[in-house]
This record gives sequence, C-alpha cells and structure tokens, in this order.
Amino acid sequence: MSNDDPTWNNDELEQTRVSDLDKLRDELTKRSQRDRAYLIVLAGNEVGKMFKLDDGETVIGRSHRADIRIDDDSISRLHVKLMLDGTSVQIEDLNSSNGTLVNGNRVTTEPLRDGDKIRLGETTILKFTFHDRLDENFQQKMYNAALRDPLTKAFNKKYFIDQLRTEFSYARRHDTPLSLVIFDLDHFKRINDTYGHVAGDHVLIDIADQVHGILRAEDVFARYGGEEFVIILRGIPLNDAGVLAERIRALVEQHAFMSGEQRLPVSVSVGVAAYDAKLEDPLALVEAADSALYAAKEAGRNRVLLKYPEP
Repeated sequence: MSNDDPTWNNDELEQTRVSDLDKLRDELTKRSQRDRAYLIVLAGNEVGKMFKLDDGETVIGRSHRADIRIDDDSISRLHVKLMLDGTSVQIEDLNSSNGTLVNGNRVTTEPLRDGDKIRLGETTILKFTFHDRLDENFQQKMYNAALRDPLTKAFNKKYFIDQLRTEFSYARRHDTPLSLVIFDLDHFKRINDTYGHVAGDHVLIDIADQVHGILRAEDVFARYGGEEFVIILRGIPLNDAGVLAERIRALVEQHAFMSGEQRLPVSVSVGVAAYDAKLEDPLALVEAADSALYAAKEAGRNRVLLKYPEP
C-alpha cells in the first residue's frame, strides 16, 4: 500500500514520517560516533593496515608476545604500550632502544589525540585515529583493495614481496623454518585459446578458492603473475612444505573445472624451496623455488619438485 493510497489517514502518514526521521537520526548518529580507536600504518611494513585498539592495555613490539607485532629490526621486542579507557588514550614507551616519537617529539608517557603520528624505531610510523563504523568499513575496503588481486582475491605481488622480506628477516634472525611454494598452471595458454579467456579466468578463480580452503590463517597466498601463484609458509620446513605442495597438486588434478558442460584439463607444476643460511636475500628464495618449478615442468609437468640446499 503506497502513501498515495486514499485509504491512508493523516495519523498513519505522520507515523511513517516520524519513523523515517528516526531512522535518519539513527544513521546520522552512527556516522558521527567516532569512538573506535585505531592505529593505521603510514610507513614501514604493511602500509595501510589497521589495528583496532580494545579497552585496556595494548603492547606493540616485534616479539610474538606483543599484542600488535611489527617486524622491524629497529623496534624493541616490547616497544610501547597504549592504554585505552573509553576515548582517552595514553601512550607509554617501554624503555625501548630507539625511543618513541609522537608528532616528532620523543615521549615517555603522553596522552594521544586523534590524528597523532607515532614513530617507532627507524622506519615505522603509525597514525592514531578514531573511526566511526562507516570510516572503518571504508578504510578496510581500501586496504584490502591495495593488497588483493582483483580477480582471484589472493594477495598481490607487492604484498607478497613485502611479506617475504619480513618473514625472511625473521627466519634469519631466529633461525626458524621458512618455506616457499610456487605453482604454475600447465598449458594455461592452451585453455585460453581453446575455451576462451572467460573460462581461463574462472579456472584461476576456482583454483584460488580451492587453495585458500586448505591453508592456515598465517600462510600468505598470492598471485605472482599470470597463472603463477606463491605461498609463504612460516615455521614450515622443506619436506612438510612438499607435503602441502603435493596436496595442492592432487587437489587441482582431481577437481572438476568446468566450462559449460565441458570439463577442462587443468593441472599444476609445483616448486618448493626453504630458507637456509646460504641464501643471501628473499629473492634468492624465490629463485630457488622457481628453479624447482622449472625442473618440474621439464620433467613432464603435473608434479612437485623440492629444491634442497647446495652442499
């Protein structure tokens, strides 16, 4: 029944107007309630990432014991503490080696205001701010858009490189396992040429969905380029990474990739490498995994090969 219906009386119309006005006031109130405290990374690793602050204490540092972990060698293991009470926030340096600066001034204890810039160590800068719910959603969408491949929703190459540097540095510093998996679709050009690029795109999306479903939350899965994907496996040694790689290969081989009623011939070749002390930088790890991938293709495709360290 519309408002133009002659059976509507003035009281009903007035109730509708009041209801609509109440909804509008509620929405405007939500928009104006900037009461959610956040830190946003402006410089350093993971630029654009948001950290929501909860009531009470939040410790920031490069230790796994920190509430917010930032992998930056110039940041102390437990560097700084933030204390949130409602909309009141206090920052306290925890006797860090390189100090804490707020808006360029070194501080020991300081109240924070919306928009303050916090510098930790040599390269990390955080912005303290209050967001409302709409700000929060928008910022999160912008951050995700900057990190994700728009087709497959896997992380993009830039994010992968940034995270690989971070994980490589951590593995070197703490002598912990780190593995890298690279896989590539076999004869993908043939799929595009035979069934069309739309079908090819659906294969990429489907593969990404399948792989996402078997990874841990801490694994970094990214589209490296074209039909090539990479996975960073923190704390996983080479042989265990090989087990995961074989699981991915078998998953793809057994999955029904369809174009209409036609099942598409899809398989992957996989190369796996792990950090060792002889590798000088993160790109050397990529080259090692890529070398194993190339060998897998040369050996006939649809297989996994591991790159063991040189003696």
